[in-house]
Amino acid sequence: MAEPESFTVELNGFSSRIWKAGSGPKLGFIAGFGGLPRWIPFLDALAKERTIIVPSLPGFPGGERGHTVLDNHLDWVLATHLLLHKAGLDGADLAGSSVGGSLAAEVAAIWASSVRRLALIAPFGLFDDKEPATDPWAQRAPDVPGLLCADPARWEALKAVPEGHNDPEWPIEQTRASEAAARIFWPLGNTKLEKRLPLIEAPTLLLWGEEDRIMPRSYADKFAHGISGKTEIKTIPGAGHLAELDQPDAVAQAILAWTAQP
Repeated sequence: MAEPESFTVELNGFSSRIWKAGSGPKLGFIAGFGGLPRWIPFLDALAKERTIIVPSLPGFPGGERGHTVLDNHLDWVLATHLLLHKAGLDGADLAGSSVGGSLAAEVAAIWASSVRRLALIAPFGLFDDKEPATDPWAQRAPDVPGLLCADPARWEALKAVPEGHNDPEWPIEQTRASEAAARIFWPLGNTKLEKRLPLIEAPTLLLWGEEDRIMPRSYADKFAHGISGKTEIKTIPGAGHLAELDQPDAVAQAILAWTAQP
């Protein structure tokens, strides 16, 4: 995997890392649960055809401790919008996964002209008490990899300490990412996003791992029903909640095909 260009922007007094790679029209990606402590094959696949730009959310890997000044959901949505602006993604295509997918949907709803086409991978943001999502924060640590990925080794590889890396900050950063995501979605999923889905005008692709153990497949239909713009649902075989980790090429190709349309 080629190393991306890396730079930082200031957000609410803290720095946030921005990764950039590839060439062609811009495509933003907001990472899912746990963030991205390292570059992954999924991003390489996107960078073959697009300029892929990956901003780090506050508190996520590369996002310092910016989550500590975000007190409510509105703070998070505003911070995400500002982060995308500073990353140069105004008017670009946008993809988001899991917790990042929910924030991508919020931005597309509130600032409709800021997103051209949208791709969401099993986004958070909705809650049905008749079919509740699994709460990843309430699980025993050994069970989390199998909930997030169809192949638990994919999650474990993402979070493994790099060879020769002895900085004690690494495990602290991974724990901080989970804390930051919990701040966005406490109580679980109850962000009332369903009220704002009709404001989304961008054509929206909904991607769901066939083996998602976090977000029920029925939530894809709820998103599609709520969004006013054109929607399409695609199920990814052999993938769990973070489908981009389990099946990087299949997810990337689906997003590239969707965002290639006028």
